Amino acid sequence: MKRSFSNRPHPTALVIAGTALIAVTYGLVRLAYGLVLPDVQADLGLSASAAGGIASGASLLYCVGAVVGFVQAARQPRALVVAAALTAAVGSVGMALAPGTAVFGAAAVLGSAGAGLASPALVQVVTRNVAPTGVSRAQTVVNSGTGPGLVAAGLVAFVVLPDWRTAWLVAAGAAVLAGAAVLLLDAAGTRDPHDTGTDGTAALHRPTRSWFRRHTTPLVAAGLLGAGSAAVWNTGRAALVAAGADRTTSIVAWIAIGVGGAAVVLTARRLDDLGLRWTWVVTVTAVALGTLALGLAAGQVVVALLACVVFGWGYTAATGALLTWTAAIDPERAPAGASMLFVVLVLGQAVGAAVAGAAVDAVGYGATLVGAAVVTALALVATTRRTGGPVPARTEPPVRHGAGW
Repeated sequence: MKRSFSNRPHPTALVIAGTALIAVTYGLVRLAYGLVLPDVQADLGLSASAAGGIASGASLLYCVGAVVGFVQAARQPRALVVAAALTAAVGSVGMALAPGTAVFGAAAVLGSAGAGLASPALVQVVTRNVAPTGVSRAQTVVNSGTGPGLVAAGLVAFVVLPDWRTAWLVAAGAAVLAGAAVLLLDAAGTRDPHDTGTDGTAALHRPTRSWFRRHTTPLVAAGLLGAGSAAVWNTGRAALVAAGADRTTSIVAWIAIGVGGAAVVLTARRLDDLGLRWTWVVTVTAVALGTLALGLAAGQVVVALLACVVFGWGYTAATGALLTWTAAIDPERAPAGASMLFVVLVLGQAVGAAVAGAAVDAVGYGATLVGAAVVTALALVATTRRTGGPVPARTEPPVRHGAGW
């Protein structure tokens, strides 16, 4: 009976489980680091520069996980799901039990790899379990898991903080449960029913020099967006606390980022009507303005909360625009382009996190966030530069090849 049940397709349940795995690995583990950071700093004596270094290392290992996932997803998606759940869970347990900053930092870096491994694995798992006509929508739903994950992290924080160790134990348990659910519901675990008999990655043509050249501008834009956004992700709540916000307000602000990210679903059609060029301008401007507002008015509750909503919406929509951008350049190589752009995005976050951590110690949170807003705004030059043609003004909506990015 158990074998029969496991081989019966449950695509809707699988999509829910996949969304949950993205919510956990991104919202409850990778991005929740900034949420609990003020309490960790108070207990372990972690400096802002050290916290930035940890965030930088976590971003680098995320990139390693994403590259490994991209290479192995077509052949071993289930193994990647296991690895994603285990690294997220083990990293979370390590942070919960950490006696000092060294163990905490190593565990935080390890836990971040789970998100990088989960995204490409779920692309493959969803594709082989969902009917071809529903794959695009299913990928979009799974991709939206980060926003609800941030909201869930905020709700957990409401209940347990300042006991940040319990928050990480909750994340560990959720990672195990979500990973197990995906494995159980992966009815097509032996073979992709839509497979043609060849390795999915082999079907893609090897990228040419001109392909890389045409991606120069979006690569620069992705790196700048990552570097500029890192300050809010890693020091945003700490900046609010430093400005006098109480614990409740600072946690609500984090939830507001998640709400803003989830709201992208409501504005997707309007953004599509704008076309890619103006979508990039509007969304990157939103990230820059949200960051700037936090830097200048972190002590004003209403302004800070609105800034977080705007930041969350802008960041999520801008990362979606990157997917559209690479698909417009070369639809056949869109998966490779998506992976490359988001590795560069997170590498930018690694640099931005390290610089922001050092800047906080030197000039404070306000000036650091203002500087981050300026870096983010530099990504707007991508709308005027030409690399084998301008930013496409309009494109058809792409298949969302990357879950959780």
